[in-house]
Amino acid sequence: MKFAMIGAGAMGLRYGILLQEAGNDVTFIDTWQPNIDKIREQGGVYVSRDHKDRHLTPIKLETPETYDDDPDMYIFFVKQMQLEDFLKRCAHFFKPNQYAFTCMNGMGHIEKLQKYFADDKIIAGTALIATVLNGPGDVDFIGERGAGMMNMANYTEKPDEMTHRLFDELDKAQMHPSLKTNFKGTLMTKVIFNSVINTICTLFGITMGEFGNSDRAYDLGRQLIDEAYDICARAGITLVSDRDEEMAALDHNTRIDMPLHYPSMYQDMSHDRPTEVDYINGYIAELGRKYHYEAKTHIFLTNLVHLSEYHRANEKKAREEAAEKTEAVL
Repeated sequence: MKFAMIGAGAMGLRYGILLQEAGNDVTFIDTWQPNIDKIREQGGVYVSRDHKDRHLTPIKLETPETYDDDPDMYIFFVKQMQLEDFLKRCAHFFKPNQYAFTCMNGMGHIEKLQKYFADDKIIAGTALIATVLNGPGDVDFIGERGAGMMNMANYTEKPDEMTHRLFDELDKAQMHPSLKTNFKGTLMTKVIFNSVINTICTLFGITMGEFGNSDRAYDLGRQLIDEAYDICARAGITLVSDRDEEMAALDHNTRIDMPLHYPSMYQDMSHDRPTEVDYINGYIAELGRKYHYEAKTHIFLTNLVHLSEYHRANEKKAREEAAEKTEAVL
């Protein structure tokens, strides 16, 4: 198949490179200039696995303004807050016959994709796959080859021929896809998972394994899950696992599958980038308000993350001002 990977960050590179290694034609489309410059300078992307075997992998890279091709499918892996601008810049090459697929974190992206793609051309999913972008043009795949899993579902909940072709290619790439027919429930189950592990690990600067081995964190996770499941019940959303199964998934992923991993929200926070908390815990809280349920724990953690972002921004500004003064004296 011919793919255009919208976004050449951590997950975009992992999906795109593995699909490329499985024999597909993949072009990456990115807007982050330091990443674009480094990849072009190197002639590709440096890929490691668990911090080992660092090697250069050649890739095709374009910007929204230079891309001119007709892929079977676009795969979107950008931050929620960046998607709208990305779509506007790419709109000139979208065609009615093309499909959009995404496993982005959080919620809010589907409504944006619907402005450019028909409902029967949208496939979305969730990924329990750990990847770290060390810097421009340098990515680290966490876990042994074949580690992790993903779910996918059509927006119409009616898998078609293209869906099965995508499934087959993802399977060849050892992404371990599972095809579902519960669209909203599939996406929301992962949002709830992220609302626990991403947010708590980010606030306390801990790995997933440290979370999994803490009784206090586990109790807080249960509180967050109970609030979210109560809200989904009111909203009529049938999740793909029950509360105990969700807790078991947290336990297995944190202690067994990815104990050394820092979630993507932590990576954003530690690099002074805006987090996606409004599209995760914030989304759950807003959904709760819609159905007259006050998700107090989700609201509290959302505010804590924003307070931490504010504090880090002030610290960064103070450091920069101090450096400017020192430079002026010298």
